[in-house]
Amino acid sequence: MEPLHIVLAGGGTAGHVNPLLSIAQQIRQMEPDAQLSVIGTAQGLEARLVPDAGFELDTIEKVPFPRSLNARTVAFPGQFLRQLRSVSHIFEKRHADVVVGVGGYASAPAYVQAHRHHIPIIIHEQNARAGMANKLGARWASYVGLTYEDSGIHAGKTTRVERVGLPLRDAISQRAAALEVNRAEAKREAALELGLDPDIPIIAVTGGSLGALSLNRAVAQASRELLTMAQIVHVTGRGKIDEVRKTVSELAGEDILTDLGSFTKGDYHIAEYWEGMDAIMAAADVVICRSGAGTVAELTALGVPAIYVPLPIGNGEQIYNAQPVVDAGGGIIVHDDDLNAQWIRDHVVPLVEKKEELDSMSQAAWNYGKRDAAQKMAQTILDIARLARK
Repeated sequence: MEPLHIVLAGGGTAGHVNPLLSIAQQIRQMEPDAQLSVIGTAQGLEARLVPDAGFELDTIEKVPFPRSLNARTVAFPGQFLRQLRSVSHIFEKRHADVVVGVGGYASAPAYVQAHRHHIPIIIHEQNARAGMANKLGARWASYVGLTYEDSGIHAGKTTRVERVGLPLRDAISQRAAALEVNRAEAKREAALELGLDPDIPIIAVTGGSLGALSLNRAVAQASRELLTMAQIVHVTGRGKIDEVRKTVSELAGEDILTDLGSFTKGDYHIAEYWEGMDAIMAAADVVICRSGAGTVAELTALGVPAIYVPLPIGNGEQIYNAQPVVDAGGGIIVHDDDLNAQWIRDHVVPLVEKKEELDSMSQAAWNYGKRDAAQKMAQTILDIARLARK
């Protein structure tokens, strides 16, 4: 039998590319003969990450939808039409049985042409507030998988919509599986892997790869109080480590600082960037972080309580990402303007001292989290692709 031909579309940011790759890798495991390819742009992260993961990439131009009247508005129809033609050629070349979109610039023309060519559409929406491309595609989709219950998706009458969670990276899936078998042992192993003491509470701090000055400053300025009852793992973001080092050294002593992973004495473990964030998350008793969709999904998949500090710019979706977890009892939201050293002293110090409360938050986060989204998405894609062949 001719192998199934599955075309995935989307990208731009890690928030789009990582779920796309998780779904593609799961399909590859379930159906090794399936022919998988990706439509993306040359400017997005997919240009590097998709080939690195072993999948073929077809690129189209990045054509942002104009949000106001300007010169781009006039140029948009012609540019978009060219991308529609490019996508049609790709579908013909790839013999697409089904199109899977995750949002981003490449998704919209893929949805339009899949609808025109009567190719089934399957969508995954990562965010609590759906993007424009996925809102468009949902009108024609056979299936929409959501990370959050209410994403503002208005699907077609025959579209099946359900919350499946976020397709996880393999590293997170493996940690989640270990935590499910024996939480205490898995946390202990993750701590030892990082050079931490598994018998002392662990507070992890991260603002993402670029870091977050407000988080860095608040935690560093409260370091003396935090270190009386916990050890800290602080991933500062690139170019932001020196300020944290200086503040902690002045307040808590230079000998308290140690480079993360160095296995040397010191309870304030610090790094600009850390590849193995899965180990940090699994080891942590509480995490202080932004609330991007991926961060929230991974922390809840691991059952880790978090202090969520939503990014104060953009369209505010980071608040919506964290709110359902907070409502379920698995985290706390503090607005960026309210976060300072005194807030850390007043709220984080007492929280870490209350093991029963942290355990309750951990269980609530775990109960909210989803750990099988990639498998569910992959199985649905394969079922619909097979049905399209009949």
